[in-house]
Amino acid sequence: MVQSDAERRLADGSAWRDFCRSLEEAGEAIFREGTPSDALHRAEGLRYLTRLLRAGLESHVESSDPRHPRFFQLSSETVKIGNDNPDNVYHNANVSGAYEYRIRGQRGSVPYLSFGTKAGGYERDGSMPPTGQLDVSDMEVDADGRFEIHVSCRERPGNWLPMAPETVSMIVRQTFEDRAREQPASYTIECVDPDAADTLDAESIEPALRRASAFVRNTSALFVDWMQRFAKHSNALPPNDQALCQRVGGDANIHYHNSHWRLAPDEALLVEFEPPECTTWNFQLSNYWMESLDYRYHRIHVNKHDARHEADGSVRIVAAHADPGPRWPNWLDTCAHPEGAMLLRSVGASSHPPIATRVLRFAELSA
Repeated sequence: MVQSDAERRLADGSAWRDFCRSLEEAGEAIFREGTPSDALHRAEGLRYLTRLLRAGLESHVESSDPRHPRFFQLSSETVKIGNDNPDNVYHNANVSGAYEYRIRGQRGSVPYLSFGTKAGGYERDGSMPPTGQLDVSDMEVDADGRFEIHVSCRERPGNWLPMAPETVSMIVRQTFEDRAREQPASYTIECVDPDAADTLDAESIEPALRRASAFVRNTSALFVDWMQRFAKHSNALPPNDQALCQRVGGDANIHYHNSHWRLAPDEALLVEFEPPECTTWNFQLSNYWMESLDYRYHRIHVNKHDARHEADGSVRIVAAHADPGPRWPNWLDTCAHPEGAMLLRSVGASSHPPIATRVLRFAELSA
C-alpha cells in the first residue's frame, strides 16, 4: 500500500521533530524585551508555557473532534489563562456550526452560570468572538434543577444556545461566591447527528500538534501584549475596551477592569469603590503572565460575598506584601511578587462606578 505524505511523516518521525522545534519558538514572548527577567518571573514564565502546552494538547489533540465533544477544563487551579477567575469553574468543548448538540444538566446553586459559543481561536488569530450566549437566568429549569439545552445554528424551542456556521468552541462559566456552601452545576454534551465513529484518524495528528503549538505561541504573545499596554496605567483600574474583551472570549454579562500593579517592598496599593447592583463581583491579583496567584494557599481575591464593607457601603481593598492588620480586613497577598496583573469584574452590573486607587507606604496603613 502506498503511504500518504502524512503517514510517511508520522512513520519517519518528521511530524514529531517539527512539533518539538515549533515549541522552541512558541515561548519567545516570555523572553521579549520589556518583560521581567528576574528568577521568579522567568520560572513562572516557563511553568506558564508548560501549562499552556497542557491546555493546547487537551483542546487540540485529546478533545478536538466536534462530532464527539466532551467538556474539559482549559483553565483550572494549575492551568491559568488571561486573568482566570478564582471564583470560576470553566469548561470548554470543541463544537462546529455544521452539527447540532444537546446539553443535559443539573443547575446546582451557583449564582451565575453561562454557556457561550465562540468562533476563531487563540491558535488561529488570537480571537474568540461570540456567536451565541445563554445564561441560567433565561433558561427553563425544572423543579429538581434539571435542564436541557439545544445548541444549533437554527433556532429551537425551549433553551436554545445559538451557533453560527463559523462556531468552533463553547465556554461554560460557573461563578461561585461561597464554594463551601454552593453546589456546582453538572452537565454533559452530545452531538445529535455525528457522522463518524470516535476513532483516531492518523492524518489528523500532525495538524492537531501544529494547532497545540500555535495555541502556546499566540496565547502567550497575546497576554504579554496586554500587560505591556496595561503598564501604561500601572496601579490604576480604568475600564477595559469591553468590545475587545468580547472578541477574545469574554462573557457578554461581565464588565472588566484589567490593569498592571507594581509595588516596592515598603508600599501597598489601596483600591476603593462602591460596588454596583449586580449578580456578583470580585477583585483579584495575578502574576505578570496574567495567571491568578495561587488562591489554594493565599488570599489573593475578594468577592461580593466575603468582602468587608464600610459603613457607607463602599469597599476598601489593600494589596500588600504583608498583612497590614485587622483594620484592613480586605487584605490581598502579593505572594512576594513585585508586580503583576489585577482585575475587577462585575457580572450583570446596573452601573459601573469609578474605581479609586493610590499607592501608600505600608506604614501609612496604620496611621
